[in-house]
Amino acid sequence: MSANDPFARLPQAASFTVTSTTVADGAPWPPEQHSSGVPGGKDVSPQLSWSGAPEGTRSYAVTVYDPDAPTGSGFWHWAVTDIPATVTSLPEGAGDDTGSGLPEGAFQLPNDARAPRYLGAAPPAGHGPHRYVTVVHALDTESLGIPADATPAVLGFTMAGHILGRAVLTTTAETPATP
Repeated sequence: MSANDPFARLPQAASFTVTSTTVADGAPWPPEQHSSGVPGGKDVSPQLSWSGAPEGTRSYAVTVYDPDAPTGSGFWHWAVTDIPATVTSLPEGAGDDTGSGLPEGAFQLPNDARAPRYLGAAPPAGHGPHRYVTVVHALDTESLGIPADATPAVLGFTMAGHILGRAVLTTTAETPATP
């Protein structure tokens, strides 16, 4: 695991709280949150609930990012934007192929595998533990106005000037080396 801080070059933002019935902060992802390409993996997005967002929040975005992926740029597993400010939770599985658990108006962007859905953890065998940084971003606008085929990097760049707060939940996953 590297010391790569995914927030090091981003603007400061107020902190608020995100929790999950799926996994605790600092704990390993359960098998269901791993990629279907990993034994036991099911690509099921985690349940998330948040509270204490800053005043003036008009929408949210949710991202799941692996800064430890051996790519030079990390790996985006999930990106959702335009979540209404009245919504303070997402059910487990909201990030399926259809976004069936997302509130009206919210939509998923393609992850780094170019699929607009949640893609579970799948660190390379023997690469060591990876961190999965799940962030709920409180935004000062109802919509960022980005197209549905934008990348998570475009989402991050576009929302940088609109972030009022961040709620962060960090989990881990590791695939043992094959003998």
